[in-house]
Amino acid sequence: MLIVTINYPETSTIFIDRFLATAEAYRVPVKLIFNKIDRYNEDDTRYMDALINLYTHIGYPCFKVSALNNTGTDEVKKDLEGKVTLLSGNSGVGKSTLINAILPEQTLKTGEISDYHNKGMHTTTFSEMFPVHDGGYLIDTPGIKGFGTFDMEEEEVGHYFKEIFEYSAHCKYGNCTHRHEPGCAVRNAVEKHLISESRYTSYLNMLEDKDEGKYRAAY
Repeated sequence: MLIVTINYPETSTIFIDRFLATAEAYRVPVKLIFNKIDRYNEDDTRYMDALINLYTHIGYPCFKVSALNNTGTDEVKKDLEGKVTLLSGNSGVGKSTLINAILPEQTLKTGEISDYHNKGMHTTTFSEMFPVHDGGYLIDTPGIKGFGTFDMEEEEVGHYFKEIFEYSAHCKYGNCTHRHEPGCAVRNAVEKHLISESRYTSYLNMLEDKDEGKYRAAY
């Protein structure tokens, strides 16, 4: 489960999409938890609902919660039963607060958000696994500030964006990178708003990493 926040701090869609694409590469199913709904104004809520609509449509289940107020946490807790679930996300999105809401006996330390940078500060410094009532385990992990990508071939990146992979079957060229090639069904789908511009931008961002040699080599 990837915990994201629309604000306080803001989780970028590029970060979300990098995480999802890498999970796809390793066949790890992901669900998104949109936390801190108690703090959002009307514009924040509208944007959050748009993202939930986007990711649900692609195939990623979403939860809306306020870990601080215990809103929506019962649904998350029920979904953990019988599974080993890793919680991840940027620093400050409320992983420890959510665990405290789900497993109140843990009383994990929680941190503050920097008002100046609107970013979280690390409170969890190592991974720890907790048993969940009615079976299953929950793994807490340190907050992530950025998300690099393990080695992928350029033509593979699009395979890990579900909707891009679907439309790529109709591209004129089998090795299309969906940037400039003629007859590209993916760019055509973006222009027709069948693929979201934010997802396409994230895809291009990952290709830029490849071009600039920022990928981490696989072990």
